Amino acid sequence: MPKVRLPALRPMALASLIANIGLVVTGAAVRLTDSGLGCPTWPKCTDASYTTTSAMGVHGVIEFGNRLLGIALFVITLACFISAWRQTPRRRRQVRLSVLVLLGIPGQGVVGGITVLTNLNPWVVGLHFLLSMALIAAAYALWRSTEEGDGAPVFLVAAPLRHLTAVMSLVSAAVIVMGVVVTGSGPHSGDNGAKRNGLDPAAVAQAHADLVFLLLGLTAALWFAFRAVHAPRAARAALALLVIELSQGLIGFVQYFTHLPVALVAAHMLGASLVWTGTVAVLLAIRDRPELAAPAPEQPSPATEPVSTSL
Repeated sequence: MPKVRLPALRPMALASLIANIGLVVTGAAVRLTDSGLGCPTWPKCTDASYTTTSAMGVHGVIEFGNRLLGIALFVITLACFISAWRQTPRRRRQVRLSVLVLLGIPGQGVVGGITVLTNLNPWVVGLHFLLSMALIAAAYALWRSTEEGDGAPVFLVAAPLRHLTAVMSLVSAAVIVMGVVVTGSGPHSGDNGAKRNGLDPAAVAQAHADLVFLLLGLTAALWFAFRAVHAPRAARAALALLVIELSQGLIGFVQYFTHLPVALVAAHMLGASLVWTGTVAVLLAIRDRPELAAPAPEQPSPATEPVSTSL
């Protein structure tokens, strides 16, 4: 049965995914320009104003701009929910995913407020970033679901490859988490007075690099394996992820040996979002969801069949 596409929801879901990634980049700009306390309180920007003032300078503009993007993102995700709710027939999975993303946006705002109120505690800042990664995963799943059916998942590869994909995904998540730890030990704190996590930057950076090498090996192995079992969609997703990882790894090494220039750190933050998006893409590419089969028409029972009375 041909798949049903959802033309209204699909571009909105893609816009939500792009905006969530954009929020990570603007958040990086806040941290890298020492604008983390550009609005020193929350939910207001100052004690007397919800918006930035001329006295806050450029740091206030950057921080307040990031907050405005969060509002725009909420509007986009609200449009996704309305579109998912109004589609005919209504698909519960799209509604659930859109609600998940929608509720995550104010949650992200609350965590962002806590980062300000705790004077940019590095662990809270890290949680703020990880919540963005969760929202990116949900937004991608919503976008992907718009070209799938509503049937039960059908796996396209054997169990060993599914297990290897799961291991790769866990290692990718570990790379992201360790990257957060590295960031919390480094110099770009978001404000000159913000504390660091106290860990040795060289040691945590080495642990991060070791996980990256493991991730590269697992992704390459998946690419070869998917090609061997003739799973083209999964192979394309794995190859795309491998290219992203290699690019991200190159940026990471260059930024480390050039003492973390702001432009490269921002590119690395964007790369982290793309690595995670690519990971979710591989995870979802190993299965499909067919359309639900239409119910078979009821056949009349023998007891209800008309009886001939002719002689």
